[in-house]
Amino acid sequence: MNAAIEYQQASQNRASHATPPRRADDLSVAALLAQYHPDHAADASTLLHIGPSRGQPCHPRLAQLLQSNALIDGFDLAGAEQRSTDVLVLGGGGAGAAAALTAARSGAAVMLASKLRLGDSNTVMAEGGIQAALAASDSPQQHFDDAMRGGHHAADPQLLAQLASDAPGVIRWLIELGMHFDLADPLSDGGKLRYKQAGGCSQPRILCYRDYTGLEMMRVLRETVELEPGIQLLNRCPVVELLSHQDGSCAGAVLYDLEYQRFIVVSARQTILATGGCGQLHLQGFPTSNHYGATADGLVLAYRLGAQLRDMDAFQYHPTGVAWPPRLRGGLISEAARSAGALLLNGLGERFVDELAPRDVVTAAMLRECAAGRGIERDGQLGLFLDLRPLCGPGLPTLASQLPALQHLADKCGIDPTRDPLLVYPTLHYQNGGVVIDSQGQSSVPGLLCAGEITGGIHGRNRLMGNALLDILAFGRRAGRQAARQAQAARNKSSLPHLRGGIEHVYRWQRQLALAGLDASQPAPLLYPGQARLTLHRPASARA
Repeated sequence: MNAAIEYQQASQNRASHATPPRRADDLSVAALLAQYHPDHAADASTLLHIGPSRGQPCHPRLAQLLQSNALIDGFDLAGAEQRSTDVLVLGGGGAGAAAALTAARSGAAVMLASKLRLGDSNTVMAEGGIQAALAASDSPQQHFDDAMRGGHHAADPQLLAQLASDAPGVIRWLIELGMHFDLADPLSDGGKLRYKQAGGCSQPRILCYRDYTGLEMMRVLRETVELEPGIQLLNRCPVVELLSHQDGSCAGAVLYDLEYQRFIVVSARQTILATGGCGQLHLQGFPTSNHYGATADGLVLAYRLGAQLRDMDAFQYHPTGVAWPPRLRGGLISEAARSAGALLLNGLGERFVDELAPRDVVTAAMLRECAAGRGIERDGQLGLFLDLRPLCGPGLPTLASQLPALQHLADKCGIDPTRDPLLVYPTLHYQNGGVVIDSQGQSSVPGLLCAGEITGGIHGRNRLMGNALLDILAFGRRAGRQAARQAQAARNKSSLPHLRGGIEHVYRWQRQLALAGLDASQPAPLLYPGQARLTLHRPASARA
């Protein structure tokens, strides 16, 4: 651990200032990011050696998975249960649910397979809110400009424009499904929506429900999916491999039923990957705010099939993860706290950054303070103070009423937010890059669409608060609609039943591994992190 200021001394330094002084900043944003953001560390990038994106930079841990061998071979498919559907959606979070609902309501037969249970995803953990330019003083153009600037002008302009333009329709759709949002005047009939400020935004445009917006969103999506007659739901059935036709197009996927310990081969006219990101890889040794299933499964499978990737060396480290107590390390403290007025303080009791700067800037500034010896050490944990007193003054709503999830977290940490600060440290939060898609979610592989955090290009190299929940719904709906259209076109073109795919692409991949001299002994995807990695049960008859 770097030299740091002991917790009790830091607490005294904090108490000595009635108004925390602001430390002078002697670095430009570019220099700050280059010197302190984890993406710029010397060991944070390598080059991909095989596949459609070979030569592109990628985080070494992720590159190892992307260039791994398959979990299964042809023997595993012998005697496996065979199913078919128009549209197969892989992933049970917000993107998968939105895609499945839209495809089903567009006339397609849909199968939705989830690694865990429907709703067990990063979606439910998104606290801050969702962006949408609905206020009279705002516009989709301003939304686009803010996000393009926040992503360092690296986003795909077409995708980002689509995101900002779709936002009002997404909010209407959610309200029609039954989602609640905070109102500016909750007691008035037909009250107007309440808008909050997000870091890096020129206008208040965050819509939220308290500070558990994602949980409320997933509630209505889950309830609607479970009641939708056109969707067949398969819980606890992770995808272990995609299927391909001879022409390289996607033909469906191989699932593994955890309850019955058997493979299921699903032939599909269109397949949508909505499997999320890679937070559980703990890149650069950081803790993570991500849920248990975020192990980059879809990325690995899409790349093996031939999908192009982009920006696989760009990740978001959320500034305010819990640093103490250790049992809660990495847990998310929503940006809504800083939006409401919470302050970041170093061990000298100083503010050192605009709390509502873009997340990558705040993270880099925090890591600079720790590297300079101005961090705070408590029981072996390094961090900085998040001072909640500005949210708890006389005449203000209680923290429990305005940010109940934060009050609950403070209680779990044993902190009285009216007196004591939380100790925070950046936590691995979001995967900025991913599969290259067009405006309808189509990947470079025919028959394979993608939506949600698995995709790249929408946010550039840094994402603004509230654009993730918007992303999963805007592009989840687009992918679902496009998949249904293409499935219908395939039905009209041929009266033949589904043509079963195979895993010939796996054998081609294995040849690439051998020619490049890469280690083929480690299979992927991981499916589950750490010691929970799954051992696939293979009946003896499959090897006979």
